Amino acid sequence: MNAPTPASLLAPRAPQPATPAGMHPDEWTQRVQLAACYRVFAMLGWTEMIYNHITVRLPNSVSGPDSKQFLINPFGLHYSEVTASNLVKIDLQGRVLDGSPYPVNPAGFVVHGAIHEGLPEAHCVMHTHTTAGVAVACLQGGLQQTNFYTAQLHGMVGYHDFEGITVHAEEGPRLVNNIRGKPAVILRNHGLLAWGQTLPQTFAILWTLQRACEIQLATLSMGAPIPVTEDAAIKSSRDALQFSPAHGAGQDVFDALVRQVQRQDSSYLQ
Repeated sequence: MNAPTPASLLAPRAPQPATPAGMHPDEWTQRVQLAACYRVFAMLGWTEMIYNHITVRLPNSVSGPDSKQFLINPFGLHYSEVTASNLVKIDLQGRVLDGSPYPVNPAGFVVHGAIHEGLPEAHCVMHTHTTAGVAVACLQGGLQQTNFYTAQLHGMVGYHDFEGITVHAEEGPRLVNNIRGKPAVILRNHGLLAWGQTLPQTFAILWTLQRACEIQLATLSMGAPIPVTEDAAIKSSRDALQFSPAHGAGQDVFDALVRQVQRQDSSYLQ
């Protein structure tokens, strides 16, 4: 019997508009996917007014082998207003490279630029200030190994101590050193961060971390949680396939959410 076709292959993806004149097709592809992700975050309520960031590093086909460039949201717009064309292309120092009239938030390029530069495998970086995420980041001991979602993150969670608002470049190397090899990150007293080899993979990591925090917040409001054993957590993380490139690395989940966004508002494609 043939293996069933994954649902993500049966369901159509959202259409991609034609590449604007003068833009590399690889950049436009990244812009459309990133703009869709901002709308997914808005749909999920993972917003903090005009703050926080999702970034992607542009491939060498766009930037060249000797330059590192990434896309970031225009500072001052809500995530629901982000489109493929109004994303801002900047370098690691935060210099605008595409003539965008929008400013960028220093807290965005300092943190995200440091990770994109210091971790070659960090194609995408996501940062949130959700209530559950900040609450766990403020908790002594941080994330506890007590639920289905934390069990899937065994050995993947890194921590970085709070040093104030992240606008000072000297913090960047310390952040990178603390999270190297740990794609699910808790910024103590601050919030959550994830990075990954693709945008959908990064989303899958952040979603799992966010759910782990939500469940922990709910559990601690009722009493003492039941610990997950080390053996069970190791096994759960090994068996969890949603982060693995060999199993789609979150692409099917992300595509499903983009289709939902598409049905509600397709203006992100502009």
